[in-house]
Amino acid sequence: MSEIGHRRFAAGGGAPTGRHDRTAPQDDRELTMPELCLVSMPWQSLARPSLQVGVLTAACVRAGLPAPSSFHGDLAFAGHLLERSGGALTPAHYEEVAENGFVHALGDWIFTHTLHGNDFGIRQMAEYAKEWQVDLRIATRMREHAEEFVDIAVSKILDMNTDIVGFSSTFMQNVPSLAVARRIKRRSPRTLVLFGGGNCDGPMGAALHREFPFVDLVLSGEADENLPLLLRALDSGGLGEVPGLIWRQHGEQRINPPGRLVPPAAIGSPDYDAWFGEFDRSAVSEHLTPQLVLESSRGCWWGERHQCTFCGLNGTGMPYRSKPGPVFLGELEQAVTRHQVLDVVMVDNILDPRFTRTVLPAIAARDWDLNVHYEVKSNLTAAQIATLAAAGIHSVQPGIESLIDDVLRRMDKGVPAARNIRTLRDCHTEGLSVSWNWLYGFPGEQEPDLTTVLETLPALVHLPPPSGANRIQLHRFSPHFTNPELGFRDHRPARAYACVYDLPPERMADLVYAFDTPDQGLTDAQAEPLHGAIARWRDHHPASALTQSRQEDTILIIDRRAGFPAADHRIRRPEHLAVWRELQHGRSLPALTRATGVVADDWLAELREAGLVCVAGDRWLALPTGHLAGYHP
Repeated sequence: MSEIGHRRFAAGGGAPTGRHDRTAPQDDRELTMPELCLVSMPWQSLARPSLQVGVLTAACVRAGLPAPSSFHGDLAFAGHLLERSGGALTPAHYEEVAENGFVHALGDWIFTHTLHGNDFGIRQMAEYAKEWQVDLRIATRMREHAEEFVDIAVSKILDMNTDIVGFSSTFMQNVPSLAVARRIKRRSPRTLVLFGGGNCDGPMGAALHREFPFVDLVLSGEADENLPLLLRALDSGGLGEVPGLIWRQHGEQRINPPGRLVPPAAIGSPDYDAWFGEFDRSAVSEHLTPQLVLESSRGCWWGERHQCTFCGLNGTGMPYRSKPGPVFLGELEQAVTRHQVLDVVMVDNILDPRFTRTVLPAIAARDWDLNVHYEVKSNLTAAQIATLAAAGIHSVQPGIESLIDDVLRRMDKGVPAARNIRTLRDCHTEGLSVSWNWLYGFPGEQEPDLTTVLETLPALVHLPPPSGANRIQLHRFSPHFTNPELGFRDHRPARAYACVYDLPPERMADLVYAFDTPDQGLTDAQAEPLHGAIARWRDHHPASALTQSRQEDTILIIDRRAGFPAADHRIRRPEHLAVWRELQHGRSLPALTRATGVVADDWLAELREAGLVCVAGDRWLALPTGHLAGYHP
């Protein structure tokens, strides 16, 4: 193994966070540039640096500007909770809110009284939590420590003697960021407050700027190129020329035209020196193993063609832009070597399929012992999945979402249920961890389709189960939101927002990301059997296995699944071996007969009765995991 492959467990070096730690060469003009502090408030995951702060820090340096200072509010708040609670509120509690709190706005609610006043949100959230059965015990304890933390954060940021404080805000970072921004403005009126990030995309940026007057500036859209332009414009004038900038002139809001999407060659590598230095000094570091956060592309190549109807994640940045393979490979090697971290989270919405032929084999050849997470499309072949595993991609999120053909068509997924099951099977064969969630509540969804698939699920118990089943929520930028003809004609800001913003619904309409709608598709009662089936799947999966291996002219299938009798099955007859080969792909009966010349209806019925194959739509698919030389698609 090369020297790059030493996993980072102990605290190492790392640069301090002061604003003069890393600067580009400066001339007299650059010395007049306003000093910038980039802030990432909770709820960024503690083990991961903020990609936004890292990318923008590097962008400023590449533009010949001083490196911004930074305040990592996620690490600071988790350390504050750990200290003030006497160890009772741990990083694990923080991560629980960060990972699961969005749908109920818990992360924002923990800070909402620091923005609006001590009593705001208590009654509203109590009523909401009772109706939705939300456990508020941990969030309430965290809320008790938020007021003091906000004051500490303000003091630390102002101690950096910065001219501009730039907040990167996505999902639940809005209220914590606004609370700190408001107090910064009160204590230092001359300090400029800047917001950017996902919560400022589209109309949300103008709404935030309008509703919170202490926010001086908003950069909407990708800021890699526009942030340096803004800093120079603040020095020289000409704010009207900064793409994507929302500002005020004579008290009136001005909204500049959006800038271009950053082309692949201009998407830079993040600078994480400050974060790793802060992580090593943080009280939470002994509880966590740090991870790198990188991107090899932006946008979604599938969404450009057929945007999934429920998905609003890309906002105005849908066009797909993938970094040149050698460029990304160099960035990955540099980051892993510099920080001695082998756990890597790729934030791409979707893997560039060309990487399976170029970048991933190159990574595998370097033997770095990486542990990488990627989001992929669930149409990968078994060979491509094996390539992922060889490159150290041990965790994938394939966007499976359902195992019902009709629902997948309503999602515009472009992948049938049989292919999703095949992906689960082949990932399990290669030892890849699969993250997926079952979605329901689509207009036109039918209960009989669910009833049919529920009969199949027991046979899948050996394959990676979903984390759960959830009714879809209406999200801004999704086709469901932009096209009422798809079935969601009536919507209003999600009720949880009334617990965190002291605004009437009509003024929240352009500010928020998630919306409530009348339920579509399955009723809650109709979905209850799905919840039960998934719970059983999750309970029995760890002790279940269904494997296959080839022994000369025989295929041996060993069944040790929960709910099935322990059995060993052998396939010997040449015509059955030919059929079994095609079943690895997932074939309709006519296609199976065309490919093999064999009519094996009775034998197929036996296989189905034993749960060795499943039928999804019109496709028959073999379910055992394991390598069969020459058999896998």
